[in-house]
Amino acid sequence: MEAQDLEAIARELNVRAAEHAIGTLQDLRVELKQLPRHPGKDIFRTQTIWDRWAFHWGGRTELQFNIGLEDASGADEFRHGVAFSLETGRNLPTIDVLVPKMRLFNDYIRMNPDAFSEMRMWHYADGERSSNYMPGPIPFELVREGVFIFLGKKTPFRQVEHESVLEDFDALLPLYQYVESNGASEPVTSPSNSGFNFRSGCTIKLSSTTASQTRRQLDVSLRHNELQWALHDRLVSEHGAANVGTELGSGVGTSVDVVVRQPDGYWFYEIKTARSPRACIREAVGQLLEYAFWPGAQEARRLVVVGETVLDAAGSAYLQLLNQRFSLPIQYEQVGSSVSSKALG
Repeated sequence: MEAQDLEAIARELNVRAAEHAIGTLQDLRVELKQLPRHPGKDIFRTQTIWDRWAFHWGGRTELQFNIGLEDASGADEFRHGVAFSLETGRNLPTIDVLVPKMRLFNDYIRMNPDAFSEMRMWHYADGERSSNYMPGPIPFELVREGVFIFLGKKTPFRQVEHESVLEDFDALLPLYQYVESNGASEPVTSPSNSGFNFRSGCTIKLSSTTASQTRRQLDVSLRHNELQWALHDRLVSEHGAANVGTELGSGVGTSVDVVVRQPDGYWFYEIKTARSPRACIREAVGQLLEYAFWPGAQEARRLVVVGETVLDAAGSAYLQLLNQRFSLPIQYEQVGSSVSSKALG
């Protein structure tokens, strides 16, 4: 591919970014870093566009918005997302400035484990590219000079959709803001300035109808989507379509997987794909408490952890203890993508 091909994409992204949250990136940088001069509106500039990659203006010492070409069996693929480039040089004589930012990246991923489940991570180290893996904290073994760590997506080069790239950049912007504000911004993936607003219906997500059985078992995003659909359908049959909604903003910058509206309040459901009920409970309880009780949130009458496996005796005893000793209205329900059953703690 010619260099102009990637440059043309970068410039088109600059133009279209004005209609997206990512279009405020340079304004955000001025605010976060107290820059004496405004660098302009463009995400990418000539100085940060190379033959096979580009990163945002100012991104050399930051978590950088990055696009690039990768050779996949002789055919170029287009990548877009965010990256840490630990290759030292004139503008980055040492990786010391990036190390605390990688720690903040890890904090954000831990606090938002499902935020980027439809993206993948990979890295280059010692001249070799890793395989793709699910987003997760960066291990300390990769925090060394010369390593390149990426979070995002790939598409065939000739099938690049500019709007999709910008939408993914929008989704990654809260991560960037958290990292570059040194953790001062809220570690959430959606705006927190709008209150809770119930709406019925099920958000349509990536379908798994053509996925292999292996992928359907191991792909967290696909499993979550299937379980969400199944839970939504079951709750609609129990409470009516007008009283069940999915992916509703909590009012504090997070979204609730499924909400049921009742005459005396709301029930919040958080879906987890771990095979162990204990693991599901461990992952979900903190999120449910935040959804319902963080200052400014919509309080819920019932908090429900949703998993695929039947709750065992130990898990039931644990939830009963939380209910009795701390008056926390937490329960557990089992749901399957085809056959559903229920177990309350």
